[in-house]
Amino acid sequence: MPDWNMLTLVGADRPGIVSRVTRALYTCGCNLGEASMIRLGGNFTIMLMVSGERPCEELMAAVRPVAEELGLRIHLDAVPGGLHRHLVPNLQVRVFGADRAGIVADVTEILAEHGFNILELESDVAGDAQHPVYIMNIQGYCERTIEEVQTALSALSTQGVSVDVAPVDILIG
Repeated sequence: MPDWNMLTLVGADRPGIVSRVTRALYTCGCNLGEASMIRLGGNFTIMLMVSGERPCEELMAAVRPVAEELGLRIHLDAVPGGLHRHLVPNLQVRVFGADRAGIVADVTEILAEHGFNILELESDVAGDAQHPVYIMNIQGYCERTIEEVQTALSALSTQGVSVDVAPVDILIG
């Protein structure tokens, strides 16, 4: 099994980031595994599993010139892992509420207490400056029933937070 590294790059969004970074990795003889790439607040963020026969120093030497030219901060960690070693989400939690500090902490604390493993979390703020609305979508794995998770989260309704729990339908094959 190949050794894996988690490569993280963050910087101001602009065209060509993915192309330039992945070309540098390919040229260095690396294979790409799982990836998460997203634009957040005008920044572009890459988290990428990378494998190859090269030591970390060579991998960094291959990517660093591209990162510097594009103004990206770069970080590399050796990590255990490999392809397809993850849980498949079975529950989705959707959260809506007046934007305030602590919503994420409140929701995720309840989920953790019920053994919910967060696999993906996305959030945004909608509405306007006078009436901001926090929106969060979480996918994860939990052995508890939908009803148990929904009941636990229903306590947040007294704080003006609406939460909906639903199954995740995965079509395989």
